Amino acid sequence: MPDQHTGAAPELSPGGEGLDVRAGFIAPELAREFPGLRLAWLVCRARPRPSPPDLRQRLMSLSNRFRGASVVALRTQPIPHAYRAFYRQIGLDPDSDRVPIERAATARLMDGQFRSRGLVEDALLIALVETGVPVWALDSDHVGAGGLGIRLSLDGEALGAGELAMRLPAQRLVVADAQRAHALLFGPLARGREISARTRSLMLFSVGVAGVPAIHVQEALWLAAEALASTRS
Repeated sequence: MPDQHTGAAPELSPGGEGLDVRAGFIAPELAREFPGLRLAWLVCRARPRPSPPDLRQRLMSLSNRFRGASVVALRTQPIPHAYRAFYRQIGLDPDSDRVPIERAATARLMDGQFRSRGLVEDALLIALVETGVPVWALDSDHVGAGGLGIRLSLDGEALGAGELAMRLPAQRLVVADAQRAHALLFGPLARGREISARTRSLMLFSVGVAGVPAIHVQEALWLAAEALASTRS
């Protein structure tokens, strides 16, 4: 696949166990069209398993922050508002395709609480609720050595592996390494490359947009990594 990016420049910002948050590449044409668009990533050791009691209790405490009125008011707050504005820029309707923090808050109202879904999922949810900034996780063994960034898809490019792969049209915004796409931007991860029982190392990544301070993107990654590290067996 042609090299479509500018390279991943490190942001040597230690968090938690000395973890470094690194800046992902942004394809030049996207950097021009969407000033403020950024991706950051880090790698941490973790494996999928049930969440321990302390993490489940932390989720329960966070549930108390979100009640009906606070969920309705979310969209007026700076970070959710910034993501809503970006959704409109890329042709998504944030009233139907909700931004991640609104989607999580709505699920909390419907379920009555933030439900524990496992260590990795809970760590990502904690980071999202604490900062308003979404974090995703990939098995780091599936990602090329240069890390992740954002570019446009090629016509017919595969998202996923083998029979589970979805063929993409051209010009879709994707999260990718130098060789292949791993997710649609703010969309699903590639099928067939998900975290599995064999996973022992995660690549966490987060996406910021204009109006979302870079420090919040870094903080979201650190919070997720620290939640995973604090419960490591």
